[in-house]
Amino acid sequence: MAARGYQTDVIAAALDRLIAQGALDEARLAEVYVSERARKGFGPLRIRAELRDKGLSDAAIDPQLHAMNDAWPALLTQAHDRRFGPAPPTDHADQGRRGRFLESRGFPAELIHRLLRRHD
Repeated sequence: MAARGYQTDVIAAALDRLIAQGALDEARLAEVYVSERARKGFGPLRIRAELRDKGLSDAAIDPQLHAMNDAWPALLTQAHDRRFGPAPPTDHADQGRRGRFLESRGFPAELIHRLLRRHD
């Protein structure tokens, strides 16, 4: 709003009004964002970084990520299978390629390791 020439006091009043109406709520934004990004195949590390980049606090982010702790392994498997299919890695290079992909999606290393070793 400042870039469009609105005065600081007008911006503050508008933001206060939106917060009072519940239209601006960090917890709700974090909840929706975590759910949406997880469904698209992104893990908790990447989602946390994206929400921090948007200016959300860890106090708003953590409860939403922790609420999904039991779901992350299944979401990791879905992301893997969407990209590579359910077949296990064929060799060490294939395993590394899969691991790097899942790491770039923001899944924790220990979950990736467990997934890729499930067929051993």
